[in-house]
Amino acid sequence: MMILGIETSCDETAIAVLEIKNGKITVLSNTVSSQVKLHAKFGGVVPNLAAREHAKNIGLVFKLSLKKAGVKDFGKEIRLITVTRGPGLGPSLLVGLAFARTIAWKYNKPLIGVNHLEGHIYSNWLKPVGVNSTLRSFSKVGPVLNLIVSGGHTELVLMKGHGKYKIIGETLDDAVGEAFDKVARLLGLGYPGGPMISKIAERGDSTRFPLPRPMLNSKNFDFSYSGLKTAVLYLLRDLKESGEKINKQTKADIAASFQKAATDVLVFKTIKAVQEYKVKSLFLSGGVSANKELRKRLATEAKKIGIKYSQPEMEYTGDNAAMIAVAGYFKVKSKNEKVKTDWGSIKMDANLGF
Repeated sequence: MMILGIETSCDETAIAVLEIKNGKITVLSNTVSSQVKLHAKFGGVVPNLAAREHAKNIGLVFKLSLKKAGVKDFGKEIRLITVTRGPGLGPSLLVGLAFARTIAWKYNKPLIGVNHLEGHIYSNWLKPVGVNSTLRSFSKVGPVLNLIVSGGHTELVLMKGHGKYKIIGETLDDAVGEAFDKVARLLGLGYPGGPMISKIAERGDSTRFPLPRPMLNSKNFDFSYSGLKTAVLYLLRDLKESGEKINKQTKADIAASFQKAATDVLVFKTIKAVQEYKVKSLFLSGGVSANKELRKRLATEAKKIGIKYSQPEMEYTGDNAAMIAVAGYFKVKSKNEKVKTDWGSIKMDANLGF
């Protein structure tokens, strides 16, 4: 069974082809057209500009992805079309959904709308492009605690089965990825901030600046990153007022101190939730899952307490369509959603939740 995935929730135009056959799964292609350079000068994603670029690029990305996957006859080979319907930027989501509806109608194919966050969870079911692997059975890993961390989301989601989710913790203000971007901007590092903070933090001293760990000892599993970002703002102000030069080493030390504070809270609360809910596995996903420090620390802590740990391959940490395809497959397989031939009935929802 070949599945087409389409993802346009933010600023990545992504299309993938996935094959699931005889209990094996292979990503045949995972093509992504990024708009990072275009939005960098604005310090963040401009929704209408992103939608325009999606509309310009999606046809080309579609053709390229089919070519990479070796698809010769779309009508005969592709069995299911999946598309992100939310959450995300409304104008961007509409482009992907319109394209999905059009090709589903043209080739008379069933269509499934997928939750973008659910897609991130299922990135843990994927191996690198071209690698044929056994399709992971939920019974062997579940129940699962998912830590989803990105520019727009910071959530702890308990997963008791395919399509069975419960949010047990979330950010009350800024998402952790958003905080990374804002701190990077304060340090003059540009956009996107996450990779830049992580890079310079490698040569920084994480103990030099004692930054707060917001809500570390709260009785719930919620997060808050607005205060941490503000603490960095005040730190920079105080350093400047004291006459200290903000040189490369100081910036590296601030980045390392910030990253340590941010990940301390994520790791502490996640492991605490793992123990309270007695899950079998811990899964990390989302754009911030590319952070080396976070990946290393969660892997270490999971090993200490003897639970299974999974993190996505680096190529699936950011927005991609392979994760949408595999999430759509499980939605059909577990019968949590019926496939649609009434393609217009699948609606965009920019604020879609679990």
